[in-house]
Amino acid sequence: MTESGSARERLLEAAEALVYAGGIHATGVDAIVRQSGTARKSFYTHFESKDALVAAALERRDERWMKWFIEGTQRHGKRPHARLLGMFDVLREWFASGQFHGCAFLNAAGEIASPDDPIRVVAREHKERLLAFVRTQCDDFAASAGIDARRAARLSRQLLILIDGAIGVALVSGDPDAALDARSAAEHVLDAYHPHARSPSGGQRSTARDRNRT
Repeated sequence: MTESGSARERLLEAAEALVYAGGIHATGVDAIVRQSGTARKSFYTHFESKDALVAAALERRDERWMKWFIEGTQRHGKRPHARLLGMFDVLREWFASGQFHGCAFLNAAGEIASPDDPIRVVAREHKERLLAFVRTQCDDFAASAGIDARRAARLSRQLLILIDGAIGVALVSGDPDAALDARSAAEHVLDAYHPHARSPSGGQRSTARDRNRT
């Protein structure tokens, strides 16, 4: 990596960490430059404004977060039903990690008023990408359960609401088990679409908190 390229990456890394921990408005350019260990002129070389840097940092985070979430979900089984519920187990790992400060994209969108601002655009595109991934899992579930595409699309939107709801509750409450409550709700939603597509454990179902609390 060139010295110039390294400076850009350090600025992106510093911006992402500081903004995620403290917010956009509370994070100044001087703090980002200082944490990155670069010269202030490096900031102006690579970015036209702080907003441009924050948008690029969020794009960088989107790539990494989606890769982590997709791989984590896919590790939870081959059956669509198991993967859909596994999404919430992946979230709980994140909530309990000590590195959780809510959804960076929801946080950023909450600070930026204009829907056309590049930062809001990146946040919106992240949620669209997350919804698209959830939709692929719902399409697989629909194919196995004989559900039509319209209902699969509605299911994906409902599950996205549960995902974002769990993130919000975990942030405010500090309780990582918000993910397990959302998982339990997701089980009921999936049963409403296809009551026979449960996990293969059988028997009477306990709550997600009782079954998965660590």
